[in-house]
Amino acid sequence: MKRVRVRFAPSPTGPLHIGGVRTALYNYLFAKQNGGDFILRIEDTDQTRFVPGAEEYIIEAFQWLGIKFDEGVHIGGNYGPYKQSERKPMYKQYAMQLIENGWAYFAFDTPEALDAKRKEAEAQKKTFQYDAHTRDGLCNSLALSAEEVTRRIQSGDPYVVRFKYPADLDIHVHDLIRGEVVINSNLLDDKVLYKSDGMPTYHLANIVDDHLMEVSHVIRGEEWLPSAPLHVMLYQAFGWEAPQFAHLPLLLKPDGNGKLSKRDGDRLGFPVFPLQWKDPKSGEISSGYRESGYLPEAVINMLALLGWNPGTDQEMMDLDTLVSLFSIEKISKSGAKFDLEKAKWFNHQYIQKTEDDKLYPLFEKELQKHGVQPDKDYALRVMRMIKERVHFIPEFWEQSSYFFVAPTEYDPQVIKKRWEKDTNEHLKKMMDIILSVQPYNKETAHDLVMDYVQSHGLNMGKIMNSFRLALVGTAKGPDLFEIITTIGVEETKARVDRAVKEIIVN
Repeated sequence: MKRVRVRFAPSPTGPLHIGGVRTALYNYLFAKQNGGDFILRIEDTDQTRFVPGAEEYIIEAFQWLGIKFDEGVHIGGNYGPYKQSERKPMYKQYAMQLIENGWAYFAFDTPEALDAKRKEAEAQKKTFQYDAHTRDGLCNSLALSAEEVTRRIQSGDPYVVRFKYPADLDIHVHDLIRGEVVINSNLLDDKVLYKSDGMPTYHLANIVDDHLMEVSHVIRGEEWLPSAPLHVMLYQAFGWEAPQFAHLPLLLKPDGNGKLSKRDGDRLGFPVFPLQWKDPKSGEISSGYRESGYLPEAVINMLALLGWNPGTDQEMMDLDTLVSLFSIEKISKSGAKFDLEKAKWFNHQYIQKTEDDKLYPLFEKELQKHGVQPDKDYALRVMRMIKERVHFIPEFWEQSSYFFVAPTEYDPQVIKKRWEKDTNEHLKKMMDIILSVQPYNKETAHDLVMDYVQSHGLNMGKIMNSFRLALVGTAKGPDLFEIITTIGVEETKARVDRAVKEIIVN
């Protein structure tokens, strides 16, 4: 049985879309489940669209996500080079081989001439296509004499090499997700395979590289399905065994209307790239999952279930579990809607289950961003206390800042709703009760304060939320007496003293 070898082959034209990450993930899962190889190849044949830093961004994104390649542009391997621009010299011989075998031809048509043909067809309410029905009347090696073709090439006339489809041929593409797809060659145009500047187009380079790298399965996005007939025919033209194809469903906007785009993320407030990206030309910054506070394990789990499921109700799956359960047969044919609330849920779940030693450095980094150099034992205690309230890493500071910095402002809505004329005096007396517990004991202090509240007929919600306001600055946080125990009785007193001094109600 042929060894399973799959590849992810992005173009370095900008940041990596999360849909591309899902494609890579499915390739990885399939390869690992079958004991195969996973390859990273950079397809940079279109140098006009090359963006500096994009290749490095792609590599860093997968390193953060924990998706490891067996071969690739950054680690090498036995089938390199893994960057198409470094493989440039080899493509011409394959283009010439197709011409010699009658599967391709030179075309010298100028852009202006082709544009005139399109306009002429539009005037007749038709669509111009360079194909079996029009090629004989155009400027190419099928219509010109051999001498004229040689003269033009030797004179340096610009040309392209086009694929020569047979007329009226039903082309069969067997897709592992969609089944048998059949398209007639009369509907297809003779695609450009090679340009006179020495660079192949995606179609030729892709097929040649997949063959030479012994790729067994091509798992890619649905947008490449229209190109599949050409790719099948190219394998036939070269006399090579074609890989098996699987075209993945699109990632859709949250409302399901169209492909998920950066604009959707900007509009609805979620990232569509794994890492933050700064456009080298415009300087525009696009948000990333990492910088938005997602854990990579959560992103992987969430993406895996956008278009595939294991056939059970299981939702939480780490990478090893996904490898064991994955199957192409269970990938949906229809597009998968991005669900922001579900993405948040996954991240919350992974924050809860992540071990302290792995989560703590992320918490510490958030504290340091706000000028806090924490004592590790103290910070770990705080982290364990508040992590169940956190959906994203930056929320650690929002939920815990008062453990490290005393509040200097107090939520006016809480004051208006909870703080009464006699609150100041009651808080002082409650504080005296807490100070009287020597040595301090949380349960004893709690019981004595509750006795005071009940014996004075106080509204529990109002007085205890006022106490919380004095310590936190607003009505949030874990158990009040846990806060007191953590920050200490003396710090608690200092905060209550400040609050009763600054909060005056009439």
